[in-house]
Amino acid sequence: MPMITVQLTPDSPITEMDLADLVRVDGMLDNEVEHTTWVEYRLKSDPNNPWAVHRSVDMILKQPAVSAEGVAASFG
Repeated sequence: MPMITVQLTPDSPITEMDLADLVRVDGMLDNEVEHTTWVEYRLKSDPNNPWAVHRSVDMILKQPAVSAEGVAASFG
């Protein structure tokens, strides 16, 4: 039985839960600035609850957000 880290309410401690008791929802955003994918898990007993008990995000920026050269040069 695979387990995943969850937080059941905003104030509850982080714990582990069996994946069989959860519903997985995948999403993606892709535009000229970023490519982002995410996975959310909600309780199987309440899959429409807006509170996701687990969320993982992977983001790739397609353009630099800040030029390190410009920032470093300003300290010289």
